[in-house]
Amino acid sequence: MKQRLYLTRQEVSVLARATFGSKNGLRDYCMLLLCYLHGFRTSELTGLKLSDLDLSGGRLSISRLKNGFSTVHPLHVQARKALDVWLNIRNQLVIDNDNQWLFVSRKGGRISRQRFYMICKEYGRMAGLPFDVHPHMLRHACGYELAEQGMDTRLIQDYLGHRNIRHTVHYTAGNAARFSRVWQDKDSCEVIF
Repeated sequence: MKQRLYLTRQEVSVLARATFGSKNGLRDYCMLLLCYLHGFRTSELTGLKLSDLDLSGGRLSISRLKNGFSTVHPLHVQARKALDVWLNIRNQLVIDNDNQWLFVSRKGGRISRQRFYMICKEYGRMAGLPFDVHPHMLRHACGYELAEQGMDTRLIQDYLGHRNIRHTVHYTAGNAARFSRVWQDKDSCEVIF
């Protein structure tokens, strides 16, 4: 069987619910949610700083890696609420006021890439998903979900920070939703024989 490259919206939901009640559940929920909603790469997510977040304005500054386009995204209401609660917990964990990482370990240090990989894998098992979950599946899930919603390929390209559209088209190429508005005008599809 070919290895899965992405999660469906339903699988992301099941994965996120697996965090409820776990030791670091709220932090992990925020990380999974942001990774999915903003199409983060692991290092982009773990590299987020408090200064990247504007809760009152509902915006998140995103510094894309791999020579990608950096941008500012609006924060989803669900993410804003979760982050608001997480920040209260985070402030209790962090002893050093100079620590600017958004996501920290229980000891107050920055979450590592390797730890986020383990987090995804652990919650994938807890959620009962029949394959190993890795963080990049959430980035791909974002791209496929945006395509499923009928978003323009160029918009998805900008949203994910791709410089080259060839990295974006695989999200839209096999998506039937992109054709949903074709032949909507009834007069244009009448054929006279």
